[in-house]
Amino acid sequence: MKDWVRIPEERMKILKKNEEWIEELENLAGCKIELNEEVSIESEDPLKILRIKEVIKAFGRGFSFRDALSLLDEDYYLEIINVKDFSGKSKNRMKTLKARVIGSEGKAKKMIERYTNAKIAIYGKTISIIGRFDEVRIAREAIEMLLKGSLHSTVYRFLERSRL
Repeated sequence: MKDWVRIPEERMKILKKNEEWIEELENLAGCKIELNEEVSIESEDPLKILRIKEVIKAFGRGFSFRDALSLLDEDYYLEIINVKDFSGKSKNRMKTLKARVIGSEGKAKKMIERYTNAKIAIYGKTISIIGRFDEVRIAREAIEMLLKGSLHSTVYRFLERSRL
């Protein structure tokens, strides 16, 4: 069985430079991976293909290769939030919203990660989360609160009450 996944060109270049990552992924998952314009994944097990696609997609969305590998564990999930859903078509508004999620000197992003144990990557037009189900759910809610205009202090109180 074979499937494909596309990732941004600049992320693909990083993958191509680090062939040992692909070898490691192939060994961990027991599959064949090829890098062309897109990433092709071949395996007898369709569930393995889905897991590998999630790992590659997470890397493409800005996570480190190590963080993306956690998706091989079936307890971990990848959630992708499209910032355009909150900003309309305005590029300036999108930048503002991403900046709200990052916070001053990265404080908001770090707080969400600390309180939920989830990992967050902000890349392009998306904000992505990797974590266990409850971690992702709470992180997503906190991020969406910021994107909808909630005060940072309100979001921090929400995180304190939701602490896992």
